[in-house]
This record gives sequence, structure tokens and C-alpha cells, in this order.
Amino acid sequence: MWGGMAGLVLQLIAGGVGGSVIGTTVKRYDLGMIGSLLVGIIGGAIGAQMIGAVVGGGEANVIVGPDGFDLGTLIAQFAAGAFGGGALVVITGLVKENMGGRKPA
Repeated sequence: MWGGMAGLVLQLIAGGVGGSVIGTTVKRYDLGMIGSLLVGIIGGAIGAQMIGAVVGGGEANVIVGPDGFDLGTLIAQFAAGAFGGGALVVITGLVKENMGGRKPA
């Protein structure tokens, strides 16, 4: 797991933020306040772990470890979580739209 438990918590929070921001700003893919938040949380965890696997992050890349606090890892995990959350909200919004879901006014 990329970033350990502290990293996972950060990725979940960042995913919720990213999903909520995309849901609010891009009304076409809005899933509602709770829907965007929940889908963003799931997307933050999944997306950040996928990005961590691609860039080669592992248990060695933790936010707070034996070497102290690592701001670069914190920023990378927050950005990956926010991106994953926002991306999953857009994907879910596209699926909902193509299945004949509610269209924004």
C-alpha cells in the first residue's frame, strides 16, 4: 500500500475533496453532494493506489516515517487522491448520463 495508513487516510480525504470539487464545478457530472463525496472517497483510494503502483511508490514512501516528515510524499498522495476522486466522479457521471439519468437544467 502506497503511503501506509496515514497515506491512505490522506488519499480518502483528498478523494472526497476532488470528487466534491468536480461535482460542484462540472454540473453535467454532478451526483449530488453526498454522491460526489462518496464516489470521490472511493476514487481517491483506488486512483492513488494505482498511481502509486505506476510510479513505484511502496511502503517506503510514507508521510511520516523513520526519516521524519516528507512533504513531497504528502503532496503527491493528496494530488493523486484528488485526481482519482475527480476522475471517478466524471466516469460515474458519464455512465449515469448514458443510462438515461437525470440531466442538469
